[in-house]
Amino acid sequence: MSTARSTGAQASEQHAADSHDLIRVHGARENNLKDVSIEIPKRRLTVFTGVSGSGKSSLVFDTVAAESQRLINETYSAFVQGFMPSVARPDVDVLDGLTTAIIVDQQRMGADPRSTVGTATDSNAMLRILFSRLGQPHIGSAKAFSFNVASISGAGAVTVERAGKTVKEKRSFSVTGGMCPRCEGRGAVSDIDLTQLYDDSKSLSEGAITVPGFTGDGWMTRIYAGSGFLDPDKPIRDYSEQELRDFLHREPTKVKVNGINLTYEGLIPKVQKSMLAKDREAMQPHVRAFVDRAVTFTSCPDCGGTRLTAAARSSKIGGISIADACAMQISDLAEWVRGLDEPSVAPLLAALRQTLDSFVEIGLGYLSLERPAGTLSGGEAQRVKMIRHLGSSLTDVTYVFDEPSTGLHPHDIQRMNGLLLQLRDKGNTVLVVEHKPEVIAIADHVVDLGPGAGSAGGTVCYEGPLAGLRAAGTVTGRHLDDRAAVKKTVRTPTGKLPIRGATAHNLRDVDVDVPLGVLVVVTGVAGSGKSSLVHGSVPPGEDVVSVDQSPIRGSRRSNPATYTGLLEPIRKAFAKANGVKPALFSPNSEGACPTCNGAGVVYTDLAMMAGVATTCEDCEGRRFDASVLEYRFGGKDISEVLAMPVTEAEAFFAAGEARTPAAHRILTRLADVGLGYISLGQPLTTLSGGERQRLKLATHMGDKGGIYVLDEPTTGLHLADVEQLLGLLDRLVDSGKSVIVVEHHQAVMAHADWIIDLGPGAGHDGGRIVFEGTPAELVAARSTLTAEHLAAYVGA
Repeated sequence: MSTARSTGAQASEQHAADSHDLIRVHGARENNLKDVSIEIPKRRLTVFTGVSGSGKSSLVFDTVAAESQRLINETYSAFVQGFMPSVARPDVDVLDGLTTAIIVDQQRMGADPRSTVGTATDSNAMLRILFSRLGQPHIGSAKAFSFNVASISGAGAVTVERAGKTVKEKRSFSVTGGMCPRCEGRGAVSDIDLTQLYDDSKSLSEGAITVPGFTGDGWMTRIYAGSGFLDPDKPIRDYSEQELRDFLHREPTKVKVNGINLTYEGLIPKVQKSMLAKDREAMQPHVRAFVDRAVTFTSCPDCGGTRLTAAARSSKIGGISIADACAMQISDLAEWVRGLDEPSVAPLLAALRQTLDSFVEIGLGYLSLERPAGTLSGGEAQRVKMIRHLGSSLTDVTYVFDEPSTGLHPHDIQRMNGLLLQLRDKGNTVLVVEHKPEVIAIADHVVDLGPGAGSAGGTVCYEGPLAGLRAAGTVTGRHLDDRAAVKKTVRTPTGKLPIRGATAHNLRDVDVDVPLGVLVVVTGVAGSGKSSLVHGSVPPGEDVVSVDQSPIRGSRRSNPATYTGLLEPIRKAFAKANGVKPALFSPNSEGACPTCNGAGVVYTDLAMMAGVATTCEDCEGRRFDASVLEYRFGGKDISEVLAMPVTEAEAFFAAGEARTPAAHRILTRLADVGLGYISLGQPLTTLSGGERQRLKLATHMGDKGGIYVLDEPTTGLHLADVEQLLGLLDRLVDSGKSVIVVEHHQAVMAHADWIIDLGPGAGHDGGRIVFEGTPAELVAARSTLTAEHLAAYVGA
């Protein structure tokens, strides 16, 4: 009796361990956050919203997730921490109730040519083991099926100490790998156009070599001229067979030039090592232009682009080789794996089935495992990373997502919502940074940041359930139910761009006429072939300006002024006004503060502890030498100009003694894309994803071209910013440009003059034109998935 009573009393009192139901953030000041204090409910789905640049990522990624990761890293030994990236504690007073954070961001996957969807998700590793156990004929271990392992063998004598004696023994070893020896596992071989490497009518001393970096008096040319193998004054077309072989193909050889020991190497291997081994996107623009001009990549004739040796391709399971399996669409591969019944590898088959089914469930069944990871869009890369977590048995984990709806058609967003809710219902805390109303609608809790962007943001405008957001009167609340109406009148095309027989990737011999002089939107479910049609069929040329989704690369020394080329006319204007040279007005050149080398801060590396950055005492963070700051232009020094926001700088350079038309043009474009609030010298690393996308758009708007091709320009944009983007697209079209937009956002579709809809599905179920016409005709027809969602959006 007494025992029962005491048990009941305990049940009514909450256990101390159950009281930690909130993640508490107090006094967050990271980037533009202004002493933000919020409480985030655990085991619920919380959506963070607000205009682009309002501080969402600073709060979620740079504060909550960063501190969680830092605390987990501190549980490892100092030795292990030495190999891990060191993370500084975020600028926050109190962070309480944190759990392990798993971050699923939009960072593109590594663009290494050997990284594929299969290697990035461990599916290839499981397939290799499967074929090494079941494949006939048996050719070796799992390494024999890997295109990253070369076949090597060797033999020789080794010296061993045994029982106090030194004994020599003969040893041999061999490793059977699956790497195709011709293309070294890349699947493609490069063919170099020699006419782009040198001018055969000139001699070396006349500057015959036209490769970037090989200037007439540069070290590279001097090595060739002084090597002794070649006559520097003889035109290359007069070389003997031996001289030409030495010039183009000679193996690395030690030579002495002007008394200095150097290595001489033929021009072709030199170019291959210094340029072709690098990721194309990481190259400097002039080097990339040279590579595009001089090199053609063709499928490897030995392996047929499969990257694998003949032996690896000969071993099969039920008539299917590992190359065939990797080339299959993943939804078909999942079916094939499901048909395998082999008790000896049952656990492996179960794990492989689960991974492949996750691909299909998340809407990536149209990919193949051989697809290079670098070709995935930001949204696809994010969903590939999600696959690792879908089948996880972990609970009470914080999952952090950065705009998971990026690159998704409205039809696919419903599926994504289901996955987010599935993660929450397992007992996890799900934090989502998002702009799309469809995702905000499923939130248990909403945190709206603002009210503006940059220095005008960084405060919490609303926190609570979704119903209260609509009534809160914030920018997000006001725009949440915005619905763009379908255009009543559309522009008349001024011409057409014919595309005939397009077969890139999954396109099925597509013929379509793209109208010019109007706003054309290409849409369809993810994987239906939109980017393949636009980027693969619109011929790149002088008249085409293409703004794709590749991320902006930049260090903490890069800023909007350097990225857009704005600093160049500003430096020249300062130099002209003061009678000195322009290099003085660059913090990365002669004008840099000598103490901090123009960084504005002094970094102290503390090994496995987080490094410390202190503001430079000499320049007080201004980055310039004190003597440079004495030169003025329009009454301001260079550091004051770089501290200005775009709108203020636009007015400053527009008239008066500071009038600089070249700078004013660039600033007008930055203001046009809605970046009027960012300062000219703000480091690129502190800009949000949406801000970077618009910075890139503003830069390309200055390019001379008649056709603009934009790939999902609404990425990272708030509902309020989308209106401004539509205005910008209208201005481009009205100025006589043709604009082709690959887009999923219904507001952009409704605003189009012409829609090309691809589908009906993804992968081999897509690749066809299912509709072309005006948005009003699409809504009236309701013949496709896009039509259904657009009709629901406009309330038709």
